[in-house]
Amino acid sequence: MLAVDLDRIDEIAAASRVFSHNKPGLIAIADRDHGFRDGRPLRAFVEDALAQQNMQAFSARIIFITIPRLLGYAFNPISFYYCYDAEGRLGAVLHQVKNTFGGQAGYLLPVHGEGVIRQSALKRMYVSPFFDMRGGYRFALSPPAEKLTVSIQYGEAEQKRMTATMVLNARPFTDASVLRLLAQMPFAPMKVMMAIHWQALKLYLRGAKFHPVPPINRETIIAGEGK
Repeated sequence: MLAVDLDRIDEIAAASRVFSHNKPGLIAIADRDHGFRDGRPLRAFVEDALAQQNMQAFSARIIFITIPRLLGYAFNPISFYYCYDAEGRLGAVLHQVKNTFGGQAGYLLPVHGEGVIRQSALKRMYVSPFFDMRGGYRFALSPPAEKLTVSIQYGEAEQKRMTATMVLNARPFTDASVLRLLAQMPFAPMKVMMAIHWQALKLYLRGAKFHPVPPINRETIIAGEGK
């Protein structure tokens, strides 16, 4: 995944031979893949979401963490916008969730205190055909630093239905480091999509119940709670 300050994304792209912004490239971020998904700037999307929840103060600096396009292909089950005020205080995280059916929802959750960030929200978007819409999410994550950890529990008060965990270690963004990572983990976005469908096939063959796909959500912002 790539972590980038949205105010510096064009500066970084101009200095790189392998990374581009809204242009074809070996790896790239295209605004139309995220946010409003119509090509409008990602910063405008986050500012709009924050304004809906009266959290405009935390739009001073926005760190975007996502899997970039690779050879023109992109799929992100989840991306993150870490939102800071002018004094550098982290005040909100916007969790941008996508499913494989074209749906997208943004869970905009406040941050209180320091240390591990704990947040929660009711499930409001269809994600997997093997889960119904009951329950909600509990997020436990760290601010972006030398190590970034994210744990997401899905379920109801009396039943935990799924846990997903991710641990990332920071590396400097240079063309050389990016090329080394691509050599170690080629076709990462494609592998994500393939793994999702492979696991879905195994669940189906084991008799998991299939839930029909409801109407697709687009650009939905969902408020939740922080602890």
